[in-house]
Amino acid sequence: MTRTLLDVGAAVTTRFTWNYVQDRPALTKLYEKGKVSQWNATTDIDWTPEVNFGDPDPDLTDEDRAMIDGFMGFDQPDSPFYGLNQAERTAIAWEFQSWMVSQFMHGEQGALVATARLVETVPDIDAKYYAANQVADEARHVEAYAKYLNEKLGQHYEISRPLESLLIDIMTERRWDITYLGMQIMVEGLALAAFGLGNVLFRDPVIKQITDYVMRDEARHVAFGVLSLQDFLPQLSAAELADREEFLLEATDLMYQRFLLEQVWEKVGIDVEEGKRFAATNPLMVIFRQMLFSKIVPNVNKLGLLTPKVRERFESLQVMQFAGAPDSASEVLAST
Repeated sequence: MTRTLLDVGAAVTTRFTWNYVQDRPALTKLYEKGKVSQWNATTDIDWTPEVNFGDPDPDLTDEDRAMIDGFMGFDQPDSPFYGLNQAERTAIAWEFQSWMVSQFMHGEQGALVATARLVETVPDIDAKYYAANQVADEARHVEAYAKYLNEKLGQHYEISRPLESLLIDIMTERRWDITYLGMQIMVEGLALAAFGLGNVLFRDPVIKQITDYVMRDEARHVAFGVLSLQDFLPQLSAAELADREEFLLEATDLMYQRFLLEQVWEKVGIDVEEGKRFAATNPLMVIFRQMLFSKIVPNVNKLGLLTPKVRERFESLQVMQFAGAPDSASEVLAST
């Protein structure tokens, strides 16, 4: 039976501020960018192209086919997909796209709810303004992905267990900075990288349009998290920072597990444990998961949270090469 509701009980402190002076120029600049970057999911997306779920892509090049075959392991003897005919390969590729877009949609609803929580809990007016602006963005993202899944693909997957677990952790947290850390830095940071990687694999023009628009918003959202935390975290005690470190480690594990694709294996009749083992070891899938952390690692570094334990975990995932990349706030604020 498909679940339609998840209730998460939480006790949080609502903060009103009577100081209406905007004294954080970088956040004000980001807020102004957000105000002029709105788009309408109904009118700005061209919904007219037909998306024939399950049909082969007539425009697929040999290079594209080789990339997808390598990612899914269609020609690897140790792959659970080895020996499938072209029709079966096409069907599995569509299921992967449906699963991935479904997780985008669920994650965007998580961001919608979590950012609404930030409006309520953050202590300064600059952050409340931007968070409120982001709430509208997230509602638009959920709307667009839901319309695509319902009207173009005609199906969607339930939220993955690791993503659900992380959203519950975020929404049961009383401390507003950990809401930022979980949603803006981890979930949104991973999503920003995943959107770009997904568009390499996605085959139809409608989802590519949606994801291009969403990526523009997400870059600002991750920057919001960096700007909001970079002055706050240095004020914390060693014990408080240790709590944030532990949260980061748990979130990292859940985000990594999120892309072992259990639901896809079950849907297409592959033994789930065999499929997970393949996803964990297939070189292209390993690289895919590593790239998902390309926006997380530099932001964690910028915030001073690249502690020995976090560094060790990132090294075990082979993602430390991203530590020296520009953080999201620097990238967004430097853009015109």
